[in-house]
Amino acid sequence: QVQLVESGGGLVQAGDSLRLFCAASGRTFLNSAMGWFRQAPGKEREFVAAIRWSGGHTEYTDSVKGRFTISGNDAANTMYLQMNRLKPEDTAVYYCAASPAWVRRVGVPRSASDFEYWGRGTQVTVSS
Repeated sequence: QVQLVESGGGLVQAGDSLRLFCAASGRTFLNSAMGWFRQAPGKEREFVAAIRWSGGHTEYTDSVKGRFTISGNDAANTMYLQMNRLKPEDTAVYYCAASPAWVRRVGVPRSASDFEYWGRGTQVTVSS
């Protein structure tokens, strides 16, 4: 059974940093792709960042470029999201997602429909 488990969320003040962690188990995600999405209250789930392990290519949504960094180790099935200079608008539940099928595709996935497996989320709250 495939499981993705997020951790590292919390309550911080604007300008602070957090590091989210995602641990995957149940199958290998070697050379595929993983990503982070978030969902704020009353809003749809949105793409935050993704990484294609082969080559280390990354993609970010514009609002987090220069502040967030995605990284990890596909052999260890782990992924991180370093979030710096957090803003109140970053408040959301953050979800880890994995796309093992991406090993046969090019580029970096950005759509939720590209990801087959999801975690349950970790809450990030940024106060002003």
